[in-house]
Amino acid sequence: MKWLVLIHVMSAIIGVGPTFFIHTLFGRKDNIGELRSAFKLGSKLELFPKIGGSLAVITGLILVFADGWEFVSFWILGSLALYIAIQVLVIGFAAPVTKQLGKLLEDTKKISADQAVPDDQIRLLNKANKLYYGATAMGTLLFIFMVLKPFY
Repeated sequence: MKWLVLIHVMSAIIGVGPTFFIHTLFGRKDNIGELRSAFKLGSKLELFPKIGGSLAVITGLILVFADGWEFVSFWILGSLALYIAIQVLVIGFAAPVTKQLGKLLEDTKKISADQAVPDDQIRLLNKANKLYYGATAMGTLLFIFMVLKPFY
């Protein structure tokens, strides 16, 4: 059982962890080259939530059933709801914004790397960053639920 808990905790950290880092990538960018680099690294980070997050849910459900916990426990329901909300926010809202930003970056391939980031791309970057801050807040609350397991 300890190994399952370890796998669950590690996969949760790996799965939700990039959400805490994405702000560094999508923060203020002085030129188009910085934005291109951030976008390239951000697309590589997308793999971690897909694998880690899925594994965290699977191991979490196994833990719930194996330990006899019930789904009426506030922290379990809250954790599941927060995880789903994070996925909806990131996949449903932030991903389309970053995809649109990526398309605009492709369209500006001929622009020099040291040129200022165009206003339309700055707006999309700021919108994506706000969405990721929401996901970070929910991720923080998710970890609090998992660690403290409030009994309400």
